[in-house]
Amino acid sequence: MGIHIIKMPDIGEGIAEVELVGWHVKVGDTVAEDQPLADVMTDKATVEIPSPVVGRVVALGGEVGQVMAVGGELIRLEVEGEGNVKPGAEAPPAKAAAAAAAGQPAQAAATPAPNAPPAKAPQAAAPKAADTPKPASRPPARESAGAVARQPGEKPLASPAVRKRAWDLGIELRYVHGSGPAGRILHEDLDAYLQGQGASAQARGGAAYAERNDEENVPVIGLRRKIAQKMAESKRRIPHFSYVEEIDVTELEELRTQLNLKWGESRGKLTLLPLLARAMVVALRDFPQINARYDDEAGVVTRYGAVHIGIATQSDGGLMVPVLRHAEARDLWSMAAEIGRLAQAVRSGSAGRDELSGSTITITSLGPLGGIVTTPVINHPEVGIVGVNRIVERPAIRNGAVVARKLMNLSSSFDHRVVDGMDAARFIQAVRALLEQPALLFVE
Repeated sequence: MGIHIIKMPDIGEGIAEVELVGWHVKVGDTVAEDQPLADVMTDKATVEIPSPVVGRVVALGGEVGQVMAVGGELIRLEVEGEGNVKPGAEAPPAKAAAAAAAGQPAQAAATPAPNAPPAKAPQAAAPKAADTPKPASRPPARESAGAVARQPGEKPLASPAVRKRAWDLGIELRYVHGSGPAGRILHEDLDAYLQGQGASAQARGGAAYAERNDEENVPVIGLRRKIAQKMAESKRRIPHFSYVEEIDVTELEELRTQLNLKWGESRGKLTLLPLLARAMVVALRDFPQINARYDDEAGVVTRYGAVHIGIATQSDGGLMVPVLRHAEARDLWSMAAEIGRLAQAVRSGSAGRDELSGSTITITSLGPLGGIVTTPVINHPEVGIVGVNRIVERPAIRNGAVVARKLMNLSSSFDHRVVDGMDAARFIQAVRALLEQPALLFVE
């Protein structure tokens, strides 16, 4: 038997370090060739690291949330034959060996041999653990019905969607057995727990007056850490100012309804976003300073002829911004189809780096939850973002008569260093005119 060390591979694009966001194996597991070992995250994408060999896990090279250098030790396997570590050249650290004996992960501090071959090239991976192949040795979800007592301080792994569902059901995740990779709790584990506990797992509404003293510490790692860093950087570096304008979208919604009745079957349904994107494309022709990116370190504003619109999209892991490229060259249905494709790619975790970078201005929308007013945070290094609030039907005075109209606020933010308040207001007023008289969207 020998030891095979797998290093953190070079993911490309000059990346020197990555964040470890998930393990698919634990110490003592037997892994097959090409079996996923871990998920790591770069600035934009999650990458799955597979095993190039068959072996048994001896030590893990890091903990979830740890930032690891490219070329550092990721994992140590015991393999048939000599492995890639010469006998006697180095031994597993005492800490790792003790952890292996106890069945617990520990960080291996040993340095791999200089002639160790590189790990197999990484493959794009979805961040959802439920979509990841499970090791054969892991028990199926139906065996997880009984409550599991975790060690004090041990945090159960689960996606935000699973945590929310558990909260709504009044289930404490620390008692639920996880059948996913690295013990991650899946939706089917909650189902199995409910079946096993029966009426004891009450809905939250049924225990509304029960006293609770539980606490949960949730590490800010992975995509959530990237979002936090980017939002903090944007607010720290950009002096935001916001501008809100009410828009009458009655005619726009009527046009959208008619277009969907006529072309929805053959071309696909239109939402509000393609129409707003078209209005922004037309308005930006007169306001090139808003379709721009500001390099504040170099002191250079780059204005773009191409309109690459970021579409803020919510996923289970958090908010991401895929890019609708060359909106100026697309018709409404082309934009609608691409927005739908990008949203699906984000939610499935398959969006690539090129789909998540390069926007020149961003649209953000909370859909029917859009509220009355928002103060969106600019997607640094852009200089403007347009936020959509929900459409409400309210009485309005038209030609002296009180009539029902569909009204919506646009809540936008701009970088006051390079966009003057007057220009921002004029830009939003131009967008308003286009949306309130939608025929102008198609007049060249």
